[in-house]
Amino acid sequence: MILEAAVLQVREGTEAAFEEAMVKAAPVIAGSLGYIAHELQRCVETKGRYLLLVRWETLEAHTVGFRQSAAFVEWRTLIGPFFDAAPMVEHYEGALRWPRS
Repeated sequence: MILEAAVLQVREGTEAAFEEAMVKAAPVIAGSLGYIAHELQRCVETKGRYLLLVRWETLEAHTVGFRQSAAFVEWRTLIGPFFDAAPMVEHYEGALRWPRS
């Protein structure tokens, strides 16, 4: 499993509209091959900053399957206009979890 972590900064004053757009965009990403789940977290310290966490079966499911699809174009059309800067996106794997069983 791959965890995509994207830091999103949206324009000041557009937070509520951005969150509504994310609700509309959720089925777009959720329908992608290799998608597992996603969540959006609002930053406490920095207004307009969000952390988007998306779980994918493989790195290629995100970087090729989704990013090179019509669904990605639709996704970015819905949420992209709110960005104040380009998202910072990184991928993670092999995490240790607590509490350990």
